[in-house]
Amino acid sequence: MSINRRQFSIRLAALTAPVMAGLAGPELGFMRPAFAQANVDEGIDYKVLREPVATSSPGKIEILEFFWYACPHCFHLEPHLNKWKAKLPSDVVFKKVHVAFRGDVHQKIFYTLEALGKADSLGGKVFEQIHQRGNAMGMLLEVSEWAKTQGIDIAKFESLWNSFGVQTQQKRANALVESYKVEGVPTFGVNGRFVTSPAMVGGSHTRALQVVDYLIAQERKRRK
Repeated sequence: MSINRRQFSIRLAALTAPVMAGLAGPELGFMRPAFAQANVDEGIDYKVLREPVATSSPGKIEILEFFWYACPHCFHLEPHLNKWKAKLPSDVVFKKVHVAFRGDVHQKIFYTLEALGKADSLGGKVFEQIHQRGNAMGMLLEVSEWAKTQGIDIAKFESLWNSFGVQTQQKRANALVESYKVEGVPTFGVNGRFVTSPAMVGGSHTRALQVVDYLIAQERKRRK
């Protein structure tokens, strides 16, 4: 499943509930089996971008995950994604890109944490606050109070929040959203050439990651 721009306002209203249940159930643990070419169809399981997007990882196959902290489907995808990332080969680079379809507070959380070098270690806790603890984290005050509980220097955090560096990362993220024609999250961009998502493959997190693996293999063949 995925959330598109028109659904965001509806979903955001539900964030004050203690638990966002029933929106996208957990799946079985991610496996990386052999994935036959016959199982993947262009235009159904993935699409080819008309205009390739420049990547920022020379010599590597770059995978982007477009996500939103408040998206329940991104939240349920996260454990599968973490298992998948742990097994990526050395010629593949994975990066997260936070969208700003409804305001930019959550996007600023991500890029501020990234500037602190804590996006990977604390990203899961942001998801937990929003989806399991009912903290919408929709204002800087809420975010700062949470950051303090994580041992972050608040003066430094709030200084980075409005910094040129964070604003630059936000602009770059927004440009990538436009270039990849992202209409919903979670969505994967593969090496500037392909797009796939759980929504495209019937709502399965596992299958979406298998399709990404397939596209990685296609890119590897193209480079030979």
